[in-house]
Amino acid sequence: MSVYAQAVAHYAKVVTVSDSASVGERVDTGGPAVSAQLARAGFEIVDERVVADGVESVASTLRDLAAGFAGLIVTTGGTGFAPRDLTPEATLSVIEREAPGFAEVMRATSPYGALSRGRCGTFGSSLVLNVPGSPKAALECLAAVMPMLVHALALLAGTSDAHPPETGGTTAISSVGPTA
Repeated sequence: MSVYAQAVAHYAKVVTVSDSASVGERVDTGGPAVSAQLARAGFEIVDERVVADGVESVASTLRDLAAGFAGLIVTTGGTGFAPRDLTPEATLSVIEREAPGFAEVMRATSPYGALSRGRCGTFGSSLVLNVPGSPKAALECLAAVMPMLVHALALLAGTSDAHPPETGGTTAISSVGPTA
């Protein structure tokens, strides 16, 4: 983790979206894998949940998790083509601003990335990321965006800290607007 990343407290919540895991028919391995990867990256996992597939179950969970929360919310599962894979639709019904770059980067990690319909965006002071339900794919997608997460969360929180050293510039300069 960079010095820049260490200067900011990071909090994350992880949601596994799965009909079978939500009723105990299958052991959830995706959510714990995502939580472990985030913890290794310095995030404090403050909530982990398993919910059934479906627009309302996921949307209501996202609204509940984002209430009064500033940090990262990662959903795993429900992003594919199966009839009950509705996590992207639920996410779109909740987020205020889409962050398509995150989803594009995540899909580019694998030849099978095009099979993921995951969405990403902001809701209040939370950044919501949809990753696939496959633990391997979820970890690959998360690794692809990990270098950007701390900076994205700092911007979402409204800080005017300098951009990470590798990108140059400062948000104080770039956010002021035209000077002429």
